[in-house]
Amino acid sequence: MTSENKNVIPDAAEDVQASVDEVMKKFDRESNTRIWEGTPRLIVYGIMAAFSIFVIYVTLFATWLDLIRYPSFVGCILIVGYLMFPMRKGTQKVNHIPWYDWIIMIAGSASFFYVVANAQSLTIRLGTMNVHKYEIAIGIVGILAVIELCRRSVGIPILCVASAFILYALYYYCVRKNLGFNRALTQLTIGLFYRTTGILTTPIQVCAKFIVVFIIFGSFLECTGISDFFIQMANSVAGASSGGPAKVAVISSALCGMVSGSSVGNTVTTGSVTIPMMKKTGYKPEFAGAVEAAASTGGQIMPPIMGAAAFLMAEYVGVPYSNIIVRAILPAVLYFLGIFICVHLEAKRLGLKGMKRDELPKMSHLITKVYLLIPLILLVYLVSSGRNTMAFAAAVSIIAAVVVSLFNKDARMTPKMFFEALANGAKSSIGVAAACAIAGIIAGCISMTGLASSLITAIITIAHGSKFIALFFTMLCCIVLGMGVPTTANYCIMASTCAPILIQIGIPAMAAHFFVFYFGIVADITPPVALAAYAGSAIAKSKPMKTALNATKLAIAAFVVPYVFALNPAMLLIDTNVIQVIQVIVTSVAGIIAIAAGLEGYIEGTLMLPLRVVMIAAGLALLIPGTLTDIGGIAVVALVVAFQYMRRKK
Repeated sequence: MTSENKNVIPDAAEDVQASVDEVMKKFDRESNTRIWEGTPRLIVYGIMAAFSIFVIYVTLFATWLDLIRYPSFVGCILIVGYLMFPMRKGTQKVNHIPWYDWIIMIAGSASFFYVVANAQSLTIRLGTMNVHKYEIAIGIVGILAVIELCRRSVGIPILCVASAFILYALYYYCVRKNLGFNRALTQLTIGLFYRTTGILTTPIQVCAKFIVVFIIFGSFLECTGISDFFIQMANSVAGASSGGPAKVAVISSALCGMVSGSSVGNTVTTGSVTIPMMKKTGYKPEFAGAVEAAASTGGQIMPPIMGAAAFLMAEYVGVPYSNIIVRAILPAVLYFLGIFICVHLEAKRLGLKGMKRDELPKMSHLITKVYLLIPLILLVYLVSSGRNTMAFAAAVSIIAAVVVSLFNKDARMTPKMFFEALANGAKSSIGVAAACAIAGIIAGCISMTGLASSLITAIITIAHGSKFIALFFTMLCCIVLGMGVPTTANYCIMASTCAPILIQIGIPAMAAHFFVFYFGIVADITPPVALAAYAGSAIAKSKPMKTALNATKLAIAAFVVPYVFALNPAMLLIDTNVIQVIQVIVTSVAGIIAIAAGLEGYIEGTLMLPLRVVMIAAGLALLIPGTLTDIGGIAVVALVVAFQYMRRKK
């Protein structure tokens, strides 16, 4: 940590920093890893570093068959996964793996390497369903090993969803198809394990080709000291303004979150710095924890990285990655604008001040470190140019991150740091890969049973042709299915189950996928399973449920904006022109500000309850597509602001 950052962190933050690991272990399963020290640690981290190098090599140079590339990837994930994750939390012994974990790791990875070794034969035999009984047993072992790793690294909620779909698939084959249990189990195992319709389907393919490489890039980017740079930059820009620390939290979490890809991880990392500052300024603990949770969760919708889910979206929708990040800009800006305005109005209502200028980092000093942004800028350029693959762009950006770190005396990369960046990249990939594999199982069950068409029919029947009702029920499905599920796997589930429903009722494919992506993410701050909000409350020492409710209120844009771009795709720059885009930007910004003012109950003075309701209604009118609603909304907001201004003058 640099001297400038130390100056802006109060003494209480040092106490919070000491408990960061404890908070992470409580709310983030990926932090509950085995304890390795000495030579065993060197060996285990060496294996993980070798895995990262293997993934980069395969991504850039290998031209393997699908039945070689993807099973080998999952087999390696099982090895590093069981090396890192124990069966239960809090039972880790130093440098110890129990005998049963060795058996699961070897048997599970061997199942996938069996597919690799027999890829040519299996490719021919799978077409005629000519599979031996022992191969069915091998497939079941592999599936169970993946499920257990997902339980350890991700958690139970996603497995509950997967179990329900697997049971339905068995019921479908046994009862609907009348195959009997043995034949049904054979069909299901072949589909989920051997074919590229289950574990080896789109989520794990994108994970192996793109996501892991970008996770490794993020690991190297952290080594350059960019997170500390983002926090200092946010302090310099907003720290001195009214309620400055909360605005710092919004800006820094938006910037750090797009790289980290973890709501909980980002909440704890940046929150250990920003939450104590917010409390010291005068914000209530519940509000401070909520600000950090809402902003950190929103980091995953912030271009250009978007928590790695953008790569999956590009694959599902069938458009270039650069297309995704351009269309994501306006909704992301509206999301953070909503939080920023709520924070500002809360500070005005409470009469809070900012930090002293002499306590803040000097912009002249930060300008000298702007070179830390080169890897990110290079990544965006290479991806947007369309002349290079995403994997090549990530690999070049990793090299750029290494070179850039050499010029930062506070975080200069050494051979040891290089080694640990590779290992940490592999470690961070385990949970994502396991979740993608389970998402593949869910998608496989849906495609094999034709369940998607049944869900579409059910929603359309309930909606009676109303797009709004269909969107509302889809939103509920996304929030419920997304509770406790990592962003990447969450989006895979939504893309398989919910997005086709919206496309069927006439929502453009891009807007449909953005809609389910947004509502899958807000599950991290929506009660009752609001993991990011609970992590923020642990640091703020506030009531968890009250913190989650505050976070939900702050993130109101995430509940409103998706309806806007689903009903008016101009916000996503779909089928529009410059005039329409300008109109959408102006009215959406005004609408978000009006809603934030109504929720906070303050604008140019305290708003009476009737005026709060009027402001929220006017804000919603501004967000609804249509010239009449725009004119009416602006007129109402202008009248309320004028009334409040005159009232304050008196």
